[in-house]
Amino acid sequence: MNRRDELLTVRQVLEELGGVSRRTFYRWRELGRAPACVRLPNDELRVWRSDLLAWLESRREVA
Repeated sequence: MNRRDELLTVRQVLEELGGVSRRTFYRWRELGRAPACVRLPNDELRVWRSDLLAWLESRREVA
């Protein structure tokens, strides 16, 4: 995490992923395949942008 990092809402993450459904995102969480999340005291989830980018990079496939 760096000073320019930001916490994204689940909605923002879904938009960044091209419109993945909320149901799919939570299913990925159940399967341990979603990016790392932060659970706030009000039980809402957030994702650091840097964690989302690292997660996307880890999903890259080489042809």
